[in-house]
Amino acid sequence: MFGFASNKNPSIPEEKEVDEFLTRGVSEVIDKNETKKLLLSGKPLRIKLGIDPTSPDIHLGRATVLWKMKKLQDWGHKIVLIIGDFTGVVGDSSDKESERPMLRESDVKQNMKGYFSQMGKVIDLSKAEQHYNSKWLSKITYAELGGQSDQFALSDFIARENIKRRLDKGTRVSLRELLYPLMQGYDSVAIKADVELGGTDQRFNLLSGRTMQAFYKQKPQNLMTLELLMGLDGRKMSSSWGNTINLNDSAENMFGKTMRLGDDLVETYFKLATNMPLGEIEGLMSALRENKVHPKDVKMKLGRIITAMYYGEKVAVEVEQNFIKKFSEGIVAENVPVEKTKEEELLADVFLRAKVIESKSEFSRLILAGAIEIVGGEKITEPKAAALKDKTYRIGKHRFLKII
Repeated sequence: MFGFASNKNPSIPEEKEVDEFLTRGVSEVIDKNETKKLLLSGKPLRIKLGIDPTSPDIHLGRATVLWKMKKLQDWGHKIVLIIGDFTGVVGDSSDKESERPMLRESDVKQNMKGYFSQMGKVIDLSKAEQHYNSKWLSKITYAELGGQSDQFALSDFIARENIKRRLDKGTRVSLRELLYPLMQGYDSVAIKADVELGGTDQRFNLLSGRTMQAFYKQKPQNLMTLELLMGLDGRKMSSSWGNTINLNDSAENMFGKTMRLGDDLVETYFKLATNMPLGEIEGLMSALRENKVHPKDVKMKLGRIITAMYYGEKVAVEVEQNFIKKFSEGIVAENVPVEKTKEEELLADVFLRAKVIESKSEFSRLILAGAIEIVGGEKITEPKAAALKDKTYRIGKHRFLKII
C-alpha cells in the first residue's frame, strides 16, 4: 500500500544509554524488552510522531517528545513526522473534560504553517519524513471505516477515564470523538511505524495503532508514553490555558518564562525539558536542598540551558546577563516606592506601613512561598527579619519597595 526507502543501519548505542533513554521522563514502554532489543540490534526503525495543529505554537511539553526522537535520529533511525491536518479538524478529546469542538479547516491550515519549521529546531528535517494525514485519511470509505470500527468495542472507549467521567455526569460524548483513535491508529498503518511516541494522555490512541496495524496485517508498533510537562501555573502545559513556553518564543521570553516557574517544578524541568545528565541534576538539587546554592541561581541555570537548546549558548548567555542587569542591578521598575525605617524595625512592619502588603499573615505566606527577596541578594526566609537600610526588596513578581 505504502512504499518507503529503507534506512541505513543505525549506530548501535551502549546498553546504559538505551536504559536511560527508556526510563528518563518515560511513563511506559510497550513492549519494553522488545524495544530495548531492537535499539541494541542495529535494526533501522521507523519512529512516528503525530501532532495536531490546534494552535500556531509547539510548546516545551511537546518538545520533550521531539528530543527523544532526536536521540533516535542520532542513532540512525528514520523519524516520521505527521501533521494532523485531518485529525486536527476532527479533534482529540483524550485530555478533555468536555467535547472538543471541530475546528475549521482554514484555522488548522493557518496554525500548521510553521509546524515543521518549529520541529526543525530539534529534528534534522533533511533526514526525516514529513507527512500530512489528510493524504490518506481523506480517502477512507464508509466500507473501510466499518472494518476498522469492528476492531474496537464500545466498552473500550467508555472505559477511558475522562470519557467515563463525562458519561457519569450526563455530559454529551459525540460519535466523532470515538472515531478519533481509529484515525490516529491508521496513521501508523499508513507510514508503517515500528515505534510511536506520545504523552501519557495519548496512551489509548497509541494503543489503537497496534490494533489497526494488526488488522492490516502489519506488525504492531511498540509505543512509548512520556510524562507530561506541567505549565507555568502547575497544570498540564496547554496552549488553550496559555501556560506555555513555546519554541517560537523569543530568547528573552523563553528565559523570562522559565524564571517564573514555581520552585517545585524546577527539578522536573531539568529532567524533562533539558538534556543535562541525571547525575549533574541530582548533584545540583542536593546542593539546593542543603542551601549550598541559591534557588534563583538554579532557576537561572535552567533558563540558560533551555534557551541555549533553541537559540545557542551565546544568545542564552546574553539573555541571562540582560536579565541580571534588569532585575538584579536595580533596574527593577519605575517610581519604586520608598519607605524610611527605624532602628531594628521588623521588615513586616515597614511593608505594612508602606502598604505593599495588607497584613502580617500575608507577609508570612509570602515568606513561606519564597516570594520576598532583596534585589541582587538573597530571599528573606525569617518572618521576623529586620528591615535593612539602602536595600530594594521585591515582593512577588511585580511589587518593589526601597527602604532608606
